[in-house]
Amino acid sequence: MKKLYRNARLQDTAECQDILVEDDKFAAIAPHLEAADAVVIDLGGKLTVPPYVDPHIHLDYVYTARQEGATNQTGTLFEGIQRWSETKADATTEEIKQRARKAVREEVTAGVQYIRTHADVTDPSQTSLTALLELREELKDIVTIQIVAFPQEGMYAYKGGDELVEEGLRMGADCVGAIPHFELAREFGEKSVHKAVELALKYDKLIDLHCDETDDDQSRFLELLTALTYQAGIGELTTASHTCSFGSANNAYAFRLMKTLVRAKLNFISCPTENIYLEGRQDSYPKRRGLTRVKELHDAGINVCFAQDSISDPWYPLGNGNLMNVLDAGIHIAQMMSFDEIDHALDLITINGARTMHILDQYGIEAGKPANFIVLDADSPFEAIRQRAGVIRSVRGGKELFTKIPAKVQSGFSLLA
Repeated sequence: MKKLYRNARLQDTAECQDILVEDDKFAAIAPHLEAADAVVIDLGGKLTVPPYVDPHIHLDYVYTARQEGATNQTGTLFEGIQRWSETKADATTEEIKQRARKAVREEVTAGVQYIRTHADVTDPSQTSLTALLELREELKDIVTIQIVAFPQEGMYAYKGGDELVEEGLRMGADCVGAIPHFELAREFGEKSVHKAVELALKYDKLIDLHCDETDDDQSRFLELLTALTYQAGIGELTTASHTCSFGSANNAYAFRLMKTLVRAKLNFISCPTENIYLEGRQDSYPKRRGLTRVKELHDAGINVCFAQDSISDPWYPLGNGNLMNVLDAGIHIAQMMSFDEIDHALDLITINGARTMHILDQYGIEAGKPANFIVLDADSPFEAIRQRAGVIRSVRGGKELFTKIPAKVQSGFSLLA
């Protein structure tokens, strides 16, 4: 079936465009298109962008924050890991899938069509990974899911963790994960970074490390990850998630490393809401923001994106998969609010995330690519950000995932009507 979407306000065009969709792909994009026998849908000049991308979430953890024994009393990263470790044995494949489906529904109805989730593989039964592999196939028509084989309790702090990561890759995980700052000693953390790169090369996988998610300015595994992947020529296939300590490092160190980061072409994921909540817990005042150097990385031309990370789990009590909330928090915390930065802020939850997931060949509103896009209840990027605009239409493969009718105010006063 042909569909002709009229009056789409694209981000970088002054004039509204028409979008012709045929055979599940974008067939043409231009002003004033005509197409015989096409179903015509008028988008009314609303902002039309590629779907949101959530490149970092833990779907196996969602909605566990209130489970018995899982409550994080200190609000720290490390207590969160402890609580999950003590309670995860109760999870089953079906129970994880049930919770994850709910989270995916929240994300998809907020405009997300691409998700990278971490699956805890420090479990000989591989319950989390099995559940998410099944879910990836089950939900592929509505969302693209990548899975990271993630050793939540450490490759080496957990006995046989490195072997379980490798098993996860053989089972079908898309990315190699690690958590070097959680290992029992710096040497083991470094060993885990080396192992992650080794496994990525062996199995031809992407890399996504929880890297330096701590206020400790001496946690510097990012430097090693950058050097190894640069030398191996796989920097563009590598992601450093969190890198909170990079925000605490001294400037002389940071700016020296920045040059290597530019050459290596690493991708960075920042999780603004979670990290500002988790980090700085040992600080009195001034309290650190807990984020990596988002603005400085971005200004240096390094790919940075934002992600949700958690939906009501032992690390973070809130979260609902609405990346517009995450974006709003992120640009405030990172102080990225010049008019030009606001006009391009949607990149942090769209194309930058797609680049991180290494899916640009299938992503974007361009002729020949899959017809995936969302429509926001705003007529410009600036107004979308200012208003935290909702998603009123989501299209995937030329099919409507959903449409929403924006709320209207009824009032006896003309000003409020």
